[in-house]
Amino acid sequence: MRVSRHDWQTFTRRLAQLNQAAGAAMEAWLAANPTAAQQEIEAAAFAIATRYGESVAAVACLMYDAIGEAQGVTLPPAEPAPTATYEETVKAVRGTLKNGHSTVPATVSRLVKQAGADTMLQNARRDGAEFAWIPMSDSCPFCLMLASNGWRRMSAKALKNGHAEHIHANCDCEYCVRHDGASSVEGYDPQAIYDRLRDADPEGSWEDRVNALRREQYKADADRINQQKRLAYRARRDREAAE
Repeated sequence: MRVSRHDWQTFTRRLAQLNQAAGAAMEAWLAANPTAAQQEIEAAAFAIATRYGESVAAVACLMYDAIGEAQGVTLPPAEPAPTATYEETVKAVRGTLKNGHSTVPATVSRLVKQAGADTMLQNARRDGAEFAWIPMSDSCPFCLMLASNGWRRMSAKALKNGHAEHIHANCDCEYCVRHDGASSVEGYDPQAIYDRLRDADPEGSWEDRVNALRREQYKADADRINQQKRLAYRARRDREAAE
């Protein structure tokens, strides 16, 4: 069985929309409450992270159940993972407030994304499933490194203090699970990802390879941005010449 690219993108797009909506809600709250005290910001972040985290966990449950059904296994319904506690939210917000209020929305988005990842992995642990980190087309090098690990048997070690690790904001990568030891997601090729990282720095450590790939992506992004700037400048010059 293979999860189609369309179905996987539909799933990840819905999660991304909720993650982004949570960040936007936090940003709107900060704009409406510019003089709010730190404790008020923390309380608002907790409320928003809880509301959207519950929605993300529910979507993850639906996908988990659909995967199990498609693979022909009989499982109890997936259970949504708990959303971030008040203490976890406070710790995360206080850590980002050191860099200013503008970083708080991304922190809330990350807490919301965490609920979806936790839901997939906690149910996988319950059911003895395998899991893999599925990258998107614009995944960062660190996510590609995680994806290169391929499918692994779920265990307590994969959860740190009950949470999936390495979750960060502004990321559309997600965990997928399988119960039959053979299924996958259309287009996911961990060996190809592994080879790409290895070729980025054949003699280096994994950290060196990730950093080498970061430099490649930075150069590619810089070239693309500079090309866009040149086209915009040329278009503006043509408009001025025509006036």
